[in-house]
Amino acid sequence: MPFSVFRRMFPAMRVKISGLDPHQQYYIAMDIVPVDNKRYRYVYHSSKWMVAGNADSPVPPRVYIHPDSPASGETWMRQVISFDKLKLTNNELDDQGHIILHSMHKYQPRVHVIRKDCGDDLSPVKPVPSGEGVKAFSFPETVFTTVTAYQNQQITRLKIDRNPFAKGFRDSGRNRMGLEALVESYAFWRPSLRTLTFEDIPGIYKKPPTTIIYLFPASCRGLDWMPREVSSNSRIL
Repeated sequence: MPFSVFRRMFPAMRVKISGLDPHQQYYIAMDIVPVDNKRYRYVYHSSKWMVAGNADSPVPPRVYIHPDSPASGETWMRQVISFDKLKLTNNELDDQGHIILHSMHKYQPRVHVIRKDCGDDLSPVKPVPSGEGVKAFSFPETVFTTVTAYQNQQITRLKIDRNPFAKGFRDSGRNRMGLEALVESYAFWRPSLRTLTFEDIPGIYKKPPTTIIYLFPASCRGLDWMPREVSSNSRIL
């Protein structure tokens, strides 16, 4: 993939949050961090990802700040929060604020809820601030491997049919039943539901639990998602 190219993350990550103080102002942000210090390759004859060596040098930190930030807890809790405008690139010299990732590396997305008075240092080009009033959420089921080319032709078909930015690749006379069967064959296409509770953070309303619903992503072209398979014993409701 040319270094000047960037891609929207598809499918988009969407979350639903509860348990905030309705009258408090919050930022919602996302970053994507390495899972380990390894680089991977896909072995076609065994259909597995294998370690290929040490990870490339760290990339500059980038944070995607949701464009509706800051907003009241009431506002965040009454809507599904979508990260559909987040863009990924492997250009380490990128100056557009996109999330920079290395291809063929494993990453973990994290959602951050940041109280407004604790977000003075929040910046797209700096690490997410830590401390009181800041809470991060991540799920092991959402670990993915970045790719610059498809590793599976079924995933190719899946994205072309589901990605709103791939309309030019679609065949209008295509049999949709085949696609629906394909979608059903992938466990990670089904949404997962996890319940979390905020710890003792000043200013965050504690009465109800915080629930985040993550719509697990499929693979996509460009520097994008290639999620690991979710086995039948994974804890997904």
